[in-house]
Amino acid sequence: MIQFTTVPFSASFAESPMQLAQSAATDLKAASVALKKARDADDRVAALSQTVQAYENGLLAVRESLRAATIREQVLKLDLARQRDQISRLLGVLQTMERATTPLLMIHPAGPVGTARSGMIMSEVAPMLQVRADELKSQLQEIEGLSNLQKDAETELQSGLAGAQDARVALATAISERTDLPVRFAADPVRAQILADNSETLESFATGLTDIPLDGLEQDEQLSFLAAKGDIPLPTGGALLRAFNETDAAGIKRPGIVITARPLSLITSPTSATIRFAGSFLDYGKVIILEPEPGYLMVLAGLNQIYGEFGQIVNAGDPIGLLGGKQPKAQDFLIEASEGGGTIGQESLYIEIRNNGEPVDPTEWFAVSNI
Repeated sequence: MIQFTTVPFSASFAESPMQLAQSAATDLKAASVALKKARDADDRVAALSQTVQAYENGLLAVRESLRAATIREQVLKLDLARQRDQISRLLGVLQTMERATTPLLMIHPAGPVGTARSGMIMSEVAPMLQVRADELKSQLQEIEGLSNLQKDAETELQSGLAGAQDARVALATAISERTDLPVRFAADPVRAQILADNSETLESFATGLTDIPLDGLEQDEQLSFLAAKGDIPLPTGGALLRAFNETDAAGIKRPGIVITARPLSLITSPTSATIRFAGSFLDYGKVIILEPEPGYLMVLAGLNQIYGEFGQIVNAGDPIGLLGGKQPKAQDFLIEASEGGGTIGQESLYIEIRNNGEPVDPTEWFAVSNI
């Protein structure tokens, strides 16, 4: 008797790549519609920021659907290859039954009794063979569907990547044309840049910034930062690469955390704050330093582009910059999914929080579930 073993079939798992692909396509279409509306929105900066993030989320969903589709396709192909001999025997039996005429199948060398017994056996075996044949057909159809999914994804990726870039350009333009952003004045704004040029460490620079006075913050803004401790969202979606005071590969220990994120990710202000510095600093790349409450500084380093100037007030969720990196191509997503490697590079965002000049662990302030 032919014995068959199959990959446990889970409807939710089998449908997962398809569902992910449909969800990703919906997200990208919604982002495209949002981009058209954002150009005429009353608050273009806010609308375009949401559009950029919508594209980023949509592209991430496409990436995940490709990975899921590739993994499922490999599982199915490996299972079919493992059962090649069994499948060949099954096909042979089915072909023999198909070619044989009904009267011939009823004849048995042992006579009527043997014929009756063989008929009973066939009546039990035939449904089992048909079930297995249907399972194989279903697996082959699923493989074909997964292959088509990956082909269709390339078009969606090309459209999504182009839309994301258009949204970033439109956002940068809207920010440059913004004139209504509140500003707090320093006694001498030039002192911040002079301090940056003459500071040898980030610690000394951050400490010196606290000596450059600004007019006072409103009480509700102070309370919003302190009350939100532990629930403040990260400036961008990503994963924790290095923890507070963890030594990096070069043997350097820094009093902050490092978040990895996708290239060109939008960086937003985690909380309402005043920009105390925006520019390049030592080997940290472009740095923006926020003051969410007197005595507290939030340092975000490693940006490629900064939105904002010294003294400006930003609200939670306002765009304040972009990470660096190259815009990936659609083919990069496909290669990454097929090879299982990280061909699309990751960028790093360094984050410090200081209280009266002393560094504190940022993970105590940001929502842990987001890291």
